[in-house]
Amino acid sequence: MDQKNVVAAISLSAAVIILYSLFFAPEPQPRNQNLAEKNKTEQNSDAPSLEQKENLVKISRDEAIDQNERIQFENENIIGSISLKGAIIDDLTFKNYDTTLESDVNVTLLNPRNIEDGYFIESGFVTTDKNIDIPNTDSVWSIIGNNQLREGSPIKLAWTNDQGITFEKEISIDNKFLFTINQKVINSTDKKYDFYSYGQIIRNKIPEGLSNFYILHEGMLAALDGELIEKDYDDIEEEKFSMNAQKGWFGVGDKYWISSIVPPRNKEFKTTFDFKNKFRANYISTEAIELGSNSSIEDQMQVIVAAKRVDTVDGYAAELNIDKFDLVIDWGFLYFITKPLFYAIDYFFKLLGNYGLAIIAVTFCIRLAFFPLANFSFRSMAKMKALTPEMTRLKELYKNDKMKLQQEMMALYKKEKVNPMSGCLPIMIQIPVFFALYKVLFVTIEMRQMPFYGWIQDLSERDPTSLFNLFGLLPYDVPSFLVIGAWPVAMGVSMWVQQKLNPAPTDPTQAKIFAFFPLFLTVILAPFPAGLVIYWTVNNILTMAQQLFIMKRTTVKTTT
Repeated sequence: MDQKNVVAAISLSAAVIILYSLFFAPEPQPRNQNLAEKNKTEQNSDAPSLEQKENLVKISRDEAIDQNERIQFENENIIGSISLKGAIIDDLTFKNYDTTLESDVNVTLLNPRNIEDGYFIESGFVTTDKNIDIPNTDSVWSIIGNNQLREGSPIKLAWTNDQGITFEKEISIDNKFLFTINQKVINSTDKKYDFYSYGQIIRNKIPEGLSNFYILHEGMLAALDGELIEKDYDDIEEEKFSMNAQKGWFGVGDKYWISSIVPPRNKEFKTTFDFKNKFRANYISTEAIELGSNSSIEDQMQVIVAAKRVDTVDGYAAELNIDKFDLVIDWGFLYFITKPLFYAIDYFFKLLGNYGLAIIAVTFCIRLAFFPLANFSFRSMAKMKALTPEMTRLKELYKNDKMKLQQEMMALYKKEKVNPMSGCLPIMIQIPVFFALYKVLFVTIEMRQMPFYGWIQDLSERDPTSLFNLFGLLPYDVPSFLVIGAWPVAMGVSMWVQQKLNPAPTDPTQAKIFAFFPLFLTVILAPFPAGLVIYWTVNNILTMAQQLFIMKRTTVKTTT
């Protein structure tokens, strides 16, 4: 076997692993002519702009919550409240998710607007007529009837100006993460007015704990008229984004959480992402809704503030007919591998009750799927190993005639029907699956804080043990760069044993590179999710078993 090809293939694999984040960096969205035309349309729109005039104050979250009268809401998944001042959703906690593995404090996502970590959702109507009073951030709404929001028990809020115009909101929730807001304006005067509906998500600052990793998009995102738009926080700080659309949705996404708005259906709207001391993602209708004398107008928007569970996200996408809503989970450009891989792991989890066992089961399935190709490759590698003495003899015989050596080597390959490149196949075919599994472990909340057995309490995090304190037997902690756990060590050992089954390099330099490679990958992969290292280790073991079986059945007769 040509050792240069093998070394090149393995080195390429390592290079791709190291530079993985670069391959997943979100590509800048092209400003094609279609998009440019849409932006021209929004620039010429007569719709009013949405302004914010408020200051942050140094008070605690609890103090901010207590400042205003509120309506409480709760279902199986979320708990929180809606402030009557501004009629905004600014207090939401996920009941089934803790902040850390060791903590029993639930994850809180939405916060009141006037604190440092303010993050909230508001909606309403605006008008270009400056003589009309409309509810603003300081307006206090009244409760009509029910004062607690529950599934099947909506609430109604109202605010009336001094000009005889009443604004109403009816808000309902389901048993998961969906708020439905029916907005209404009632005109009891003899005049006519034009109104524009809007909804917006405001975040005062970039969240702490941002992954800031290229394989994951965090920030503003939308699907508008079938086009997926992803904008990082720093993108919006540098440049405002606006686009008109007939249908779609927009939101602000974290690694595991999404706050999103689906504007009224069948009405053109403008979506804007901008930064003016705070981050805003909003829509405003581009066509005025005429409010006649002694009449009313209304529309409906949907708000989804959710943990990004696949079944939840896909369920809303199908049930509410929201185009591309499944992409709030950043499956990446290997979507066609990543999402089916998740479904396979989730299937085995439901069967076996443990995501670690599910990953191992999927590893077996992957090996079975590639069994014929691997068999072909291993037969060729076995023949190459059997040919090593003859190849060594030829290199010694023609060491001063490189061209003759190449000709004799090619003749030997042809005679024995060996393809020297076939040994690269087992490595190369694993790379997309390896990346896809890494993506699944990194972005899906289903894998978050899921234990395996023993010391692995979270498959989405690195193995916490370290070789340098004998995996916890010695009573001291080691620096993070020396945290090389038991599973990465097992992976490195399995890779070293597997290497011994392959034809040995005849070149001393190549032999040294080969010998160093298992150690190199052990160090590189030690910080990766434990679930990924478990997959790689089990895959190595299965590969060795298959390779040993093929090698024992393969013999080559050579003549000197």
